[in-house]
Amino acid sequence: MDTSTRSDPRTGGEDDGDAPYTSTRVEPGHDPGSSGHDPDSPLEGGAAGSDPAAPTAPGDPIDPATELERVASFVRETVSSAGADGVVINMSGGLDSTVAAAIAVEALGPDRVYGLVLPCNKIGAHHARDAEGLAEALGIDHDTVHLQPLLAQFGSVAPDRFGLHDEPTLVGNAIARLRMTLAYLAANATGRLVCGTTNRSERLLGYLTKHGDGGADLLPVGHLYKTEVRELAETLEVPGFVLEKPPTAGMLAGQRDADDLGADYDAVDPALRLAIDEGLPADEVASRLDLDREVVDDLLERHRATEHKRASPPMPTRGRPE
Repeated sequence: MDTSTRSDPRTGGEDDGDAPYTSTRVEPGHDPGSSGHDPDSPLEGGAAGSDPAAPTAPGDPIDPATELERVASFVRETVSSAGADGVVINMSGGLDSTVAAAIAVEALGPDRVYGLVLPCNKIGAHHARDAEGLAEALGIDHDTVHLQPLLAQFGSVAPDRFGLHDEPTLVGNAIARLRMTLAYLAANATGRLVCGTTNRSERLLGYLTKHGDGGADLLPVGHLYKTEVRELAETLEVPGFVLEKPPTAGMLAGQRDADDLGADYDAVDPALRLAIDEGLPADEVASRLDLDREVVDDLLERHRATEHKRASPPMPTRGRPE
């Protein structure tokens, strides 16, 4: 059972009218060539389930320039070891997908990164235009697919008892899984890996859709808290309007991550660091950060209840033959 209402954490708020992404940081990446990657068999059990580039000391601040170099190397090595030709990434116009795409371009070069822009409602339309502009500025090939007809057809064939009408959780999770289905279609067709865009804050809180935006072959920002992704974005010269978008799932008008979580990421991330990375009790976390104890308790309960999203499916152990 999916316990999150989150469907796609990479949509953002209003565009403040800043110039399109024009970073000059992008350089051609290493070409690992092809070493037998089967385009009909996507990478299974890859980097998405681990922290491949976890900071040496979780509580220490990152050095963005050093981290960018390290994560770009991780992307190159992951793609090379899979014998893949590049990556496919779902782009929403928000912070995480923009940073992940920019890292992939830094690591591989624009010719080996393909973007998918997948709006599904009127709320996401202007975010889709942002995503298209960002993809063009990064110099990557991309396509836009409007998912509403596909979602409508999906709903029309689903059993009536599982109808999607006026069920935002069901709709949001279905959309996220349709997006990942298209990403893997593109990856299979082009011999590439699916590059996920989920950050550490979202992973620790289960603020994602299982087998939706949580499904990927590698997670270049999966070890970074949301606030650290923002730091990396500044080093990558991501435009100001992306940095200033209030994080939102983009499914309901006016919805913001901070409303769901009880605090914004400037408070959420330090609480997760202290409670999960450093193991401090909830009362001490609340005291140190001057947070309401109920907020801290809710964050830790989210972490506990969504462990299934960070783990492989449980299965019985093999019994020894008698």
